Amino acid sequence: MATTQRPDTARRHAAGATEPPERPRAGHLSLPRVSVRRLLLRFILTGLAGLVILAALTAYVSRQVGTSQAIDEARGIAWISGKGIIEPAVTTALLRGDEKALADLDKIVRDKVLRGSLVRTKIWSGDGRIVYSDERRLIGQRFSLDAEALEVLGGGTAHAEISDLSGPENRFEAPGSKLLEVYSQIDGPQGQKLIFEPYFSYNAVTDSGRQLWLSFAPVVLGSLFLLQLLQIPLAWALARRLRRGQDERERLMRHAIDSSDAERRRIASDLHDGTVQDLAGVSFALTAATRRAASGTGEIDSSTITDAAGRIRTAITSLRSLLVEIYPADLEEAGLESALSDMVARLPGRGIEPTVEVTMPARNLPHETLALVYRAAQEIVRNAVRHADATHLWIRVEPFENGLCLEVEDDGHGFDPREVAEAPSGGHVGLRVLGDLVAEAGGRVELASAPGRGTVVRVEVPE
Repeated sequence: MATTQRPDTARRHAAGATEPPERPRAGHLSLPRVSVRRLLLRFILTGLAGLVILAALTAYVSRQVGTSQAIDEARGIAWISGKGIIEPAVTTALLRGDEKALADLDKIVRDKVLRGSLVRTKIWSGDGRIVYSDERRLIGQRFSLDAEALEVLGGGTAHAEISDLSGPENRFEAPGSKLLEVYSQIDGPQGQKLIFEPYFSYNAVTDSGRQLWLSFAPVVLGSLFLLQLLQIPLAWALARRLRRGQDERERLMRHAIDSSDAERRRIASDLHDGTVQDLAGVSFALTAATRRAASGTGEIDSSTITDAAGRIRTAITSLRSLLVEIYPADLEEAGLESALSDMVARLPGRGIEPTVEVTMPARNLPHETLALVYRAAQEIVRNAVRHADATHLWIRVEPFENGLCLEVEDDGHGFDPREVAEAPSGGHVGLRVLGDLVAEAGGRVELASAPGRGTVVRVEVPE
């Protein structure tokens, strides 16, 4: 089945070369967008969560500390009340259970002891008998003393604990109440060892811890909240900086993709329009001469061979220059001047006369510095060939402080530098990427041009 070809395609096929199909433009990659508001909201919520956790922890610790202090205060009250008020009022008649002595002590206890959080008192003898209690139904009854009471009775320090209201000695206490009991040792009139046991309302004890928390909570939490507010502008600035950094990375990525795509297109175009066409022409010329010689209608003359050899040498030079652009030689071994000369070897064929002047410092420079200078020269020359319409190109490299200075000048038609600065991102991609690369290395790029006066690009690359 016959196929129909477009005239231009048929001509290309007849010439023995086919132009590669146009590659689609590389799509712009897009990174997940950083939301400044979302980052700020996350920062605020995290700060508030930390503030709540810290507040709860501080409340717990402060109440524990306050409760511990209140218990210590209860021990102190028990010791002071026992030694200062109860012990002088304990008489031999009281120990015998004399009603008048009990009434006298009861009046003292109710007037001077039972106040505030102290709600109950007991006086124990060493054999477990309750000598006195403001709950008169307990007076004279005997109960077994626990280990803590016996330890205090033997001369130990005052002991405080939550009262076990299920014990028989506490059966008259209101159900559901919670009391803190303190054992404190006192002496009888004849040196007998007795136990003074006051009971404190545990709610009052915990209220002390709560008051301690409430006393400094506004200062602590207020300071933390104020610190959180002061950090919000900083968080906002950091989030915006992160967004700008992401935008910059995305821009560089787009530039790199566009530059790579443009480079592939340029190489394909150079190969097709230059070397491939030249080699195809040589092939056709030699084939035609060979056929004439074979048919006896003519001979292969030397001019045909000479012309073919010249065109092949030109193609080899073009391919070598193109290979140098794709993957330059080792700059340390071949030298920067040799690499730059190879890079511009094809320019005379395009009507541009190049001049390369390289002055290297006595010391060896790092490969990164040489590679960046070569990359800069490659991009600037490429722009000049593509846009400047120049007839002469000067490339000068010389030492500059702790690095190299590259200067590329052309005699082209020039341009207004402000057009480059204001151009959309689609134009002058290579020059923009070059500026970013040099800036990242700590160098700088200066451009001087004017319409009709050519262009000078100066690149300073530190070591």
